[in-house]
Amino acid sequence: MKLKYVAVAVLIFGVFFAKAQYPEIKTNLDRKVKTFLEENVNNWRDMNVPISDGKTLYDIIVENNYTKAVEIGTSTGHSAIWIAWALSKTGGKLITIEIDKKRWLEAKANFKKAGVDKFIDARLADAHDLVPSLPGKYDFVFSDADKYWYKNYFVNMDPKLKVGGCFTAHNTSMRISGIREFVEYIESLDYYETSYVRNSRSGISISYKKAEKPETN
Repeated sequence: MKLKYVAVAVLIFGVFFAKAQYPEIKTNLDRKVKTFLEENVNNWRDMNVPISDGKTLYDIIVENNYTKAVEIGTSTGHSAIWIAWALSKTGGKLITIEIDKKRWLEAKANFKKAGVDKFIDARLADAHDLVPSLPGKYDFVFSDADKYWYKNYFVNMDPKLKVGGCFTAHNTSMRISGIREFVEYIESLDYYETSYVRNSRSGISISYKKAEKPETN
């Protein structure tokens, strides 16, 4: 009998936890995005973030009213959908970059099905080349591409990131070569404040820009 109660409790907790992963549904777009994500919850295996990490990105954008976002590494679009969903609340838009044409095409199809395609500029390109050449200023960056290049992505985006903006990176709990150098670098910067999402299994670093990079003599 006790096992039965435990099973029921686990089921109730599971349902509650799943609901807690999604924002409050207020609009038809909210309903469409949530339905798409729920229907495809088991289809994000190809280098995509889990639901909880997607919700973390959503919350950062909405809470800070960010409007100009860049994602480095689209895969098939799970994190981009979460980011674009948040940007639909702030009136913003996302530039997301993917090097693999098959994944890029699948992501574009997913954006349309989720109803967030108008909030996304999906680019098929090598981020090594495109990121340094991006014009303008941005207030949110999510890096989830080749780990050994993380520090380079950060260095290239730093001058383009507005003060008050945020640079986030995925898989930072891995601390492999590339990630380790990136983490050590961002933690050494006095003009950024870096923290980590501890309940993220993969790890997400969150670095808020407090000031422009100091000039060196």
